[in-house]
This record gives sequence, C-alpha cells and structure tokens, in this order.
Amino acid sequence: MNMQDKTIRIGGGSAFWGDSSSSLPSLIQRGNLDYLMLEYLAEITMALLARARTKSPDAGFVPDFISAMATHLPAIRAQGIKVVTNAGGMNPAACAAALREVAEEQGIALNIAIVEGDDVIAMAEDFRGRDIGDWRTGAPLPPADTLLSMNAYLGAVPVERALAAGADVVITGRNVDSALVLGPLMHEFGWTAADYDLLAAGSICGHLIECGPQATGGNFTDWETVPGWENIGYPIAECKADGTFDVTKAEGTGGLVSTQTVGEQLLYEIDDPASYMLPDVTVDLRQITLEQTDDNRVSVKGARGRPPSESYKATVTANNGYRSTAMFMVGGIDAVAKAQRTADAILAKTSALIQGAGFVDFTETSVETIGGEATYGPHGRVPRAREVMVKIAVKHPEKRALAMFTREIAPASIGMAPGLTGFAGGRPGISPVITGSSALVPKSVVPVRVTLDGKEIFNQCATATNGHEQPALLPAVVAAPCAAPGVTVPLIALAHARSGDKGNDAQIALLARKPEYLAHIARAVTADVVADHFGHVLKGGVTRYDVPGVHAFIFQLRDALGGGGMASLRIDPQGKAFAQMLLDLDVEVPADLLDRGDDGS
Repeated sequence: MNMQDKTIRIGGGSAFWGDSSSSLPSLIQRGNLDYLMLEYLAEITMALLARARTKSPDAGFVPDFISAMATHLPAIRAQGIKVVTNAGGMNPAACAAALREVAEEQGIALNIAIVEGDDVIAMAEDFRGRDIGDWRTGAPLPPADTLLSMNAYLGAVPVERALAAGADVVITGRNVDSALVLGPLMHEFGWTAADYDLLAAGSICGHLIECGPQATGGNFTDWETVPGWENIGYPIAECKADGTFDVTKAEGTGGLVSTQTVGEQLLYEIDDPASYMLPDVTVDLRQITLEQTDDNRVSVKGARGRPPSESYKATVTANNGYRSTAMFMVGGIDAVAKAQRTADAILAKTSALIQGAGFVDFTETSVETIGGEATYGPHGRVPRAREVMVKIAVKHPEKRALAMFTREIAPASIGMAPGLTGFAGGRPGISPVITGSSALVPKSVVPVRVTLDGKEIFNQCATATNGHEQPALLPAVVAAPCAAPGVTVPLIALAHARSGDKGNDAQIALLARKPEYLAHIARAVTADVVADHFGHVLKGGVTRYDVPGVHAFIFQLRDALGGGGMASLRIDPQGKAFAQMLLDLDVEVPADLLDRGDDGS
C-alpha cells in the first residue's frame, strides 16, 4: 500500500483508573481498530501504586487492565488489534506477568513488551545534589523519608521500538499519555525522531483521545445538546502519514463529535499553547484548525513542532501528614448560616481539644457549604438556601490528633444547630496527605529499557537534541471596542469553556462560539478580569494566551487550587468547575452582536 493512502485507526478506551467498563465493547466490535490505547495514570495514581508495591512485590500496576483484557482478549486478538497502555504503573513487569497468565489460560499466544526506566526514585539524592527541585516553584525535593514516588514522563520512541520488534501488547510505566498514540504512528508511518511537525501532530492526536469521551461530548459546555450519555462513544482517531487525522466514534453510540467538543479537549490542561512541552517534541498548537467534515467527524490539521528540551518532567509524590473530611447535611431556615456556625464551632472545639492534649494546632482547615455556593466566594447567589451539605476538612501531622476531630462530628447533631443529619458512614476516616511536585531531570541520566517476552531489545538514554527553539511570533488578538449602545450578557452566550489543572495551577480554555466574538472576548475577559473573578481562591497571577487557530484563549491561574490534587482540602481540588464559574461572568458587548450572521454582518 502507498504510505499516503494508509490509514491507522486508534481507539481511546480508557481515560483514568476507574473509567467505565462500557467503553471497550463498542470500540472492539464496531471500531475497526488497528490499535487500542488504554490510559490509566494520574499523578496521584502513581503514589497509590507505589504504596501497593511496598506491600507486595507483585502489585503496583492497574488491576482493571488485567480484568478488561481477561474479558476482551479473544476479540482483540481475533481482530488483530494491538494494545498500548500505561497500566504498568509502578510495576510493568508484574503487569506483563499477570497478562501472560490470562493469555495462557485462554490459549492465546501473545507477544508482550514492557517499557521501564521511568521510576527514578533511586536517583533522588543525586538530583538533590544537583539542586534539582520543583521547576514551577523552585522548592527543593521533599525529604527522602517522605518520598513515595518519582517518575519521569517517558516518550514515544520506546513504544515504537517495542512495536517494531513485534509486540502485540506494549505495557509502560509513566509515559506521557500522548506517547501511547505517537509511538504506534511512528512505527506505522516511519516517522523519525526529527520529524517534529509530524511528532507534534501525533502528540496532539494522542492528547485528544487520551481522556476518552471528553472528546465525544462528555464534560461539554452545551451538555444539553449531547445525546446518549448512557451509551456514549469513546473517541477513534483516523490517522494519515502526513500528520492529518480525523476524530470520530463508533457508529450507533451516543455522544457528539463536533468542532466544539474536540476544541474543548484540544485545549484541556494546556498552559502555554506555543510551547506544549513533551518528551519527543515541543508542540505549537496555536494554528491548529478544526473542520466538521461529516456528522460526528472532525478533521484536525496544523500542529507545528520544535525540538524537545533535554529534560524529562518527573512527577514527585510524598507523604505530608494526614487529613480528615467530615460531611453532613444541614436543613431548614438559614441553612447556610447554621452550617457555617456549626463548622466554626466544631473547629474551635477540636482545636482546643488537640492542643490541650499536647498536639500542635491543625496545619490547615477548610469549610465549604455545598449548595450555598461556597466555591463561588463573593459571587454566590443563594445565601438563604434551605438545605446544604457542610464539608469540614482538616490537616495535621499526627493521626492521633485527627482521631479527636473525627469523634466530635456526630455530637454536633445534639449540641449545636437544629436540622443536622446525614452523617453517612459513621465517623470520618483519616488518610495520608500526598503532595505532588514536578521536577525536570536530565534525559542523559535516565536509561530506558524495553523488553519483549523477557528479552531486552532496547536500553539507552535519550540522545541530546539541537537545543530548544523559540516559538514563532504571531500577531496578538486585537480587542474590539464596545461601541454604544452596549448590553450585558453572560460570557456563556459568547463562548464555551473547559478547565483543569497542572499541579496547583488551574487552566481555563475559553473558545469563542463564532470567530467574530473573539475580539469582544479579548476586550472583556482580560487576565486582570479573570484574576479578580477568582480572587477568593487565587494566590498567584493569571496569564492569558492566544490560540487564534480555534478562536480561543487559555488562562493560566497560578497557585489557585489550595495545593492541588490530594494535597488540597477543597471540594474542587483540580479546578474542574472553574470554567463553569467563568462562563457566569457578565460582559458588555455591542447590542447587535448576537444577532449578526456568521460573517459578522
């Protein structure tokens, strides 16, 4: 077959550990796939898997992958689908052994490759000696006795090598998610490590399908337009050798593939769109274009690439004390006020108790009235709600101190406000506080090893690149004046949005509903406006980036998540609701703007 006529179909069958088991049947049976990509890992997942491995040398991988393969392996092999996954977590070898046992029980011959080398915790002291710390904050690495995991985000080349050697299944540890797609494309199309535009396109393809149905209508701003949530289709990428690809889904499934749903996922959890740093390439996605070519089919073009840096990003997790969270309902007149006073009283009482017992005070506390719009801060609108859930979260270095806190929650129902109920599950639990940070570690000291059915086929450190290049300069989006007469509308009338996190930073992507709206959004929604809107949670600054190809902006909110992930006591530690909160912003636009045609006339 002429390489230009070749099409590779890759299905994104998992977005995280715990994703729905309903994704695989339609992809396998109706997807006509060449590859199935299964992504399971988040930063906190690595810490949980590290703890599991310390308890058993045969643990530390994602067991859901093994159960899924036990169910679907016969169909996968019958159709010749190859599987690429990061389910290896902290123990790819044990994951491969468990899969091999499943295959042998079913009488299926399977070539299994594993990629190792991402686990660099043994190098932590060497990195500490090089003054390598958190690349965002400059903080040093956590103390050695608190470290849980330290894993470098590896790239696509080891995956490509495994496939070239004949692997049917490739199991990695902590690869960058998009490499699970880029590796197969490098193998199928012969892309080299210096084909930066092609590597950028393949990486964006992986980024679009790695989060499962977030590209096919899940988590979409205009949720009411998306049919069939109960049968939502997971994304399929149809890829060409020139780097262009279509995003679609299996026939007969629910969901929606449109330029808007794909656009939201394109910008999801991206900070600087001119320099999206990956192990294999630095991606510039500012000029990517999306085109609706058919029902539930979007064509993606225009990614640009530059050489990557000489470092891997490494995620570091560590123990940092303990936490406990209490939740119960408060009902009746003035529920918000009763909830706040109750929470304040519980904290005051338990603070006195633990200090009286010789412990230090809580290191951090948080109170949120869910239903009273506590997360909106000064923008809340329902101060007189008649039923709310109160959430009280606390941190402390000692479990024994938190045990005193957990014992004082239920007594509030007889000694404080009326209408307290719903103390589900008995006393609150106590769990470790796991903090995360990101370091940049030299690729030259991280040996990457690929093994196929027990035989080593690749073992080397990444070679140096030609150095980091600066992104191309593009004209800035020009803000439009608001000529009188103006009207005030909610931002959702002009844009749709999606938000997420990078550690303790939040990202909000804001995409204009029509190209002519972008200049008016540029005027009304500045970095300062966003900083003011989120002033009740924001500790750092806000940066706005232009993404003209899809008529969008990305806002980076630094130090906005209370520590982020499992280190945060907030109900929304990853900023998932931030986009919805921003879309409530009132903006002034020309009175006739929303009545104009698509050409702006």
